[in-house]
Amino acid sequence: MVEVFSNFFSGTFIPHGHCFLWKPGLVWLHVVSDALIALAYAWIPIVLVYLVKQRGDIPFDWIFLLFGSFIVSCGITHAMDIWTLWHPDYWLSGFLKAVCATVSLTTGAVMVPLVPKVMMIPSPEQLRQTNLALAQTNASLEQENRERTLAQESLEETLGQLQQAQSQLVQAEKMSALGKMVAGIAHELNNPVSFIYGNVSYAIDYIKNLLGLIQLYQQHYSEPVPDIEAKIEASDLEFIAEDLPKVLSSMQNGAERIRQIVQSMRTFSRLDEADIKSVDIHDNIDSTLLLLQYHLEKQPDRPIQVIKKYDRIPEVECYASELNQVFMQILTNAVDALAAVNKTDSNCELTIEISTALLESDRAQIRIADNGIGMKPETISKIYDPFYTTKNVGAGMGLGLAVSYQIIEQHQGSLDCVSELGKGTEFIIEIPLKHKPKNH
Repeated sequence: MVEVFSNFFSGTFIPHGHCFLWKPGLVWLHVVSDALIALAYAWIPIVLVYLVKQRGDIPFDWIFLLFGSFIVSCGITHAMDIWTLWHPDYWLSGFLKAVCATVSLTTGAVMVPLVPKVMMIPSPEQLRQTNLALAQTNASLEQENRERTLAQESLEETLGQLQQAQSQLVQAEKMSALGKMVAGIAHELNNPVSFIYGNVSYAIDYIKNLLGLIQLYQQHYSEPVPDIEAKIEASDLEFIAEDLPKVLSSMQNGAERIRQIVQSMRTFSRLDEADIKSVDIHDNIDSTLLLLQYHLEKQPDRPIQVIKKYDRIPEVECYASELNQVFMQILTNAVDALAAVNKTDSNCELTIEISTALLESDRAQIRIADNGIGMKPETISKIYDPFYTTKNVGAGMGLGLAVSYQIIEQHQGSLDCVSELGKGTEFIIEIPLKHKPKNH
């Protein structure tokens, strides 16, 4: 033992090869083992540094660098063991081992306070449970979102139905009041007009007889007494005899016109035909036109020309009064569109063309076209929406076409609109000749 210490301080240690008796097998076993350990200790830090750089979210990444330093220093000591087998650089080897010891102790000291923090990191099982809970929460939120979406869609559908119901109630009440008023006026006018119309012809005959009697009297009594002569001159008997038949004829024409209007009013209102009835579509259109005659001829110098192209169509089963509302709405809109053209172009001929056709022997088609101002595509897409209107405030509620669309749907038909800005608008109505009850 004394000899060992003496040799340590005197620096006369021999190379390690003597420790292995310089047996080649034993020497190379240690050489290869130390070399492989050194290579592994060099490779492991490279992997750790690459991992830290690729995963920037790894917590405590600096500890990996410290581990890398520790492992590299350990690898150097193994490499130095190989070197000292043939080269007695023991001071350098000891110094490197001291560095490795320092790095090792530092790593161990740093890891002590790090342990509680590492323990707080969730385990894979905890992460799996957390992910499962998050997935369940997410599924629950998605379900709630779907339910909320369905509820919103249901509310929007309910709101739409309420708007339609409101528009139907408003329009139905308005048309009911209008129908009652029209029917009441028609009823009140019917008797006196019938009386006048029925008696005008008798009045004409009576006047003719009286005028003939006066002429006969003048022939036989050519020189009446002065009082009668003065009365004849004051009354202008010749003018009366010539003009009175014309007056009576005008009265007869006027009474006939009133009678037609009264008949059209009764046809339009049809309060006594609330159920499905077979009607002549052309009569309904004509009665509506007659009620609009004043608007068509509002400007005598430039009246609206109505062109009729009626096809032979059998009677149609329908709710006559409701269908008349559709005709009235579309024709009124056409008159308004033409009135707008009249303000901008005084040379354009104003026309409304109404044509009917029989389609496939079981459907009637009614086309109402005008050469008015037309509509933009974005306007056409909204014309059937309740309360949408392009008219000025107070000129319309935006219910007419919405209710018209519903009426045509109720008749199991279709209402289409074709329009081009500046060229006019055409509404195309198609309804079946026979009304088919809906299956419930």
